[in-house]
Amino acid sequence: MAVEQSLILDMTTVLGTSALGGYLANRLRQPVLLGYLITGLLVGPYGFKLLSDVPRIQALASIGVAFLLFALGVEFSLTELKRVKDIAIKGSLLQIGLTTAFVASLTIWLGWVEGLTQGIFLGAVLSLSSTAVVLKSLAETGETNTIHGQVMLAILIAQDLMLGLMLAILPALNQPESIGLALGSALLKVLIFLAAAFAFGRWIVPTLISKVAATENTELFILTVIALCLGVALVTAKLGLSIEMGAFVAGLMVSEIDYADHALAKVLPLRDTFACLFFASIGMLIDPNVLIQNIGKILGLVTLVMLGKAAIIMPIILRFGYSLKTAIITSFGINQIGEFSFVLALAGLQLKLITESKYLLLLGTTAITLILTPVWLKISPHIASRLLQMPLFANSLRQFAEPKMLSIPETISGHVVVAGYGRVGQVIAKILQNQGYAIIVIENSEAAIQRLRMEHIPYIFGDADSELVLEKAYLETAKALAIALPDPASSRLLLQRALAIAPGLDVIARSHHNREIDILAQMGAKEVVQPEFEAALELSAHLLTTLGEPENQIRTVISNIRTDRYRSIRSISH
Repeated sequence: MAVEQSLILDMTTVLGTSALGGYLANRLRQPVLLGYLITGLLVGPYGFKLLSDVPRIQALASIGVAFLLFALGVEFSLTELKRVKDIAIKGSLLQIGLTTAFVASLTIWLGWVEGLTQGIFLGAVLSLSSTAVVLKSLAETGETNTIHGQVMLAILIAQDLMLGLMLAILPALNQPESIGLALGSALLKVLIFLAAAFAFGRWIVPTLISKVAATENTELFILTVIALCLGVALVTAKLGLSIEMGAFVAGLMVSEIDYADHALAKVLPLRDTFACLFFASIGMLIDPNVLIQNIGKILGLVTLVMLGKAAIIMPIILRFGYSLKTAIITSFGINQIGEFSFVLALAGLQLKLITESKYLLLLGTTAITLILTPVWLKISPHIASRLLQMPLFANSLRQFAEPKMLSIPETISGHVVVAGYGRVGQVIAKILQNQGYAIIVIENSEAAIQRLRMEHIPYIFGDADSELVLEKAYLETAKALAIALPDPASSRLLLQRALAIAPGLDVIARSHHNREIDILAQMGAKEVVQPEFEAALELSAHLLTTLGEPENQIRTVISNIRTDRYRSIRSISH
């Protein structure tokens, strides 16, 4: 009984202090996970020692990782995965290979390791990035579905899949003659698991979930989804692969069925609760004494790792045809050391592939890179903008930013430029085409470009806020510009640059938040539309019609709200 009470007390301590730390981080306009990490440091064994059973808390934290990856799998469906399969498979393998080779060469040259084996091991540890931290940061800023968000997640998921392979061949590094056998065995396990998971997800999971859903019992549905997530994760652990890989694949199974959104909604509260434990548990690993005693070395390693990985990742992203802006944001977004590097480093310590002193240095370096990640993600768009304004840097990489077009005549005029071909942009383009208007779509997603090619719609491939792209859109002769981008910062920058090129252009912009409505209007947008408000207005109009209100009166009410830019209803929306 004492053990249970001790665990409950520890859980209460971690969750309560994490809530406080997250609140303070939020009030200071920082990502809440920074609060969780610092909270873990304070309550953990190297802080105020408020916990009596840290290993059990860390074990529970692994459930948080499983739920994080499961939710990602549900959201990141097989359809989405196919769209970025090239960068996910080839790009991630190239990134891991180049990072490992660079780290091994550098550490051997500097004498930091004893031989090639240790250099390769250290390279493998540093090649992994943090799916959990990046995913949480992207979700907080609403950037999961942006092009750079999708590229980041594609590479990160591939890295997680590689973790199982790395753990499988790790023992063979001390016996190089058996590395081929270990690699073959690990690949065989992965292939068998994926084949079994595909069959299970195709023929068993949909039937199982639909039968449980038919009971209309919420508890049964939640239990089934949790059991599926943790069960598949347990199978991969027994196979010697990573729990993370199993949880992600379980999410992919669910993503293709009708109940995917319902399952995700039920898992999200559990994911957020246990993810808090996970980030706090990382903070518990940070030893302030080691940080203080080796602060110079650690800061040097942090700088070397984050700048070095960014320098390796950026040309890879460019090589796969993504814009310079996407390459910069992505490279600065996944240039940390991953939380699963802790797992790999611990296995290496047990196999004597790394000394204890270097292991502690690695923990401190990894922890700092994880803490810096949300900050890097927040400032990376500004870094990208600044770098693109530097003539030497921008000109040397200009060929990567050059927009690609589909048969747009130089004499085009009287057309409408649609920036963004997501759900909103597609509807706008369809309506304009049906009314006989000429359009040009600006889009940086290869999946959307494929749709535009099939529909024979003229397009420019690139970032809509890029000056190079806008120069090709013939804004001077256009009738209007419709901004339907998912990123608020890009929308504002696009508006500013478009009006600089064509000051009299009619611009219709989509607002994501209430505060943007006035900003976009003041910047020169003729109309600013807030989708949530528009949906509410349409629902209200239909409701008033049902209640018998005169149609002309309804139109007057709705028109007045729009003319006043929604001010009368903004106070009731957050």
